[in-house]
Amino acid sequence: MAIFYLVEKMTFPTFKYHPDPLATGSVIESDVECVCCGQARGYIYTGPVYAIEDYEECICPWCIFDGSAHKKLDAAFTDEHSVGGCGTWDEVPEAVVEEVAFRSPGFSGWQQEKWWTHCGDAAQFIGHAGQKELMAHGPRAIAAIQESTGLPDGPEWNDFFAALSKDGSPTAYVFRCTICGMLGGYQDCD
Repeated sequence: MAIFYLVEKMTFPTFKYHPDPLATGSVIESDVECVCCGQARGYIYTGPVYAIEDYEECICPWCIFDGSAHKKLDAAFTDEHSVGGCGTWDEVPEAVVEEVAFRSPGFSGWQQEKWWTHCGDAAQFIGHAGQKELMAHGPRAIAAIQESTGLPDGPEWNDFFAALSKDGSPTAYVFRCTICGMLGGYQDCD
């Protein structure tokens, strides 16, 4: 006699500041058991984890979303001080910093990651971008990345723009403001 168990499929969490962590590569399909909840839920976080212990690719998105990974493991997924670019961009309320740092998937960058802020709120991380992806995002995204380089129009900017690579170096990091929809971000390299 076969026994069947009905398992309720869990809805993937919706992160305000990282709306598609599967597309950005910060979460992947995996049968790894989460170190926090002990369940293998089919997905695992692959981004940076700031904690005393090493938690590489062993935390599920649900434990990030509900804050239990932060509470139980004392883990952060974005450095709190980098929300707002360490004072470069708009200041945001501490509750927003905590949601980004403790309850949102982070992303991996070449150097210390920064989280773009605008209109007094953290922005949504859209993803890594090279020249092709920036062109698809449009002129405002290109202008934001150019502004972050400090390079004026001309040969240096043209060479830099041509070298941008989604999967290489230099790379752009694109965000969308949750209030006005403006695109922004920055770039870095190895």
